[in-house]
Amino acid sequence: MEFFRIKKDIPFMRYALVFNVISLLTFLFSVFFLFYNGLHLSVEFTGGTLIEVNYAQAANLEQIRAGLGKAGYNDTTVQNFGSSRDVMIRLPLKADQNTAKIGEAVMSALDAEAPGATLRRVEFVGPQVGKELAENGALALLLVIIGIVIYLALRFEWRFSVSAIIANLHDVVIILGFFAFFQWEFSLSVLAAVLAVLGYSVNESVVVFDRVRETFKKVRGLTTPQVLDHAITSTISRTIITHGSTQLMVLSMLLFGGETLYYFALALTIGICFGIYSSVLVASPLVMWLGVSRGNFVKPKKQIEGANDDGAVV
Repeated sequence: MEFFRIKKDIPFMRYALVFNVISLLTFLFSVFFLFYNGLHLSVEFTGGTLIEVNYAQAANLEQIRAGLGKAGYNDTTVQNFGSSRDVMIRLPLKADQNTAKIGEAVMSALDAEAPGATLRRVEFVGPQVGKELAENGALALLLVIIGIVIYLALRFEWRFSVSAIIANLHDVVIILGFFAFFQWEFSLSVLAAVLAVLGYSVNESVVVFDRVRETFKKVRGLTTPQVLDHAITSTISRTIITHGSTQLMVLSMLLFGGETLYYFALALTIGICFGIYSSVLVASPLVMWLGVSRGNFVKPKKQIEGANDDGAVV
């Protein structure tokens, strides 16, 4: 399915060096802020208190957040779960916090600004549990990366595999760099978004590389930059349809999903934008610079020794 078809190939590879310098600088800034600022981890990773309350009617989350803020509870996470009447409140771990009385203090704050709440449960998540969850999350990310590396190594010639792997890691580091620079909260939902972006980005790279391989096999007389330009240009319509429809859904979550889905949708938005960028302007130039050519896919014909000029070939 195509909305349009561009007849003349766009010379992407002509500006490959410029785009990759920009990409490298962005990558280095992301790494710097990851080490300098670090990630602002949520309660799931750092430990804290989970409080479940119930309302007789639909809960007003904004009033709940305002009441907790006035009572001095900052960096809290308030969200519905199960139904609009059930609310989960996450409070970060504090050194001077009395965990035995935290439930009573929170209920007092809610009674002042958002009355009508009934306390269901109070659960303390220790820092050790949060540490284990962070380690398991990092392990999950590592296993996904290893799985993608194995898949690309089996699917493509090694130059394509190396290029796609670098491009995908580039996307992940830049998303983390944004969260480190702006100190946005990094939660389990954001980790899920990063894992989704990995799969989404590798899919785009695979589509482009499949077209590159197909063009090398079917079309003679084109240089490697021309083949890459043709492959990218011929998949632009598909890219716009796929990423555009996905981004519309993500944008609706970003604008109307509330605080619960905001950072999840934000991470996906960054990942989708940089996923397109990396597949077209990072992975493809890397393939070119690694020396891919038609000879990697089409074996040259060998003339049988002793045959005449019009003789057999193998």
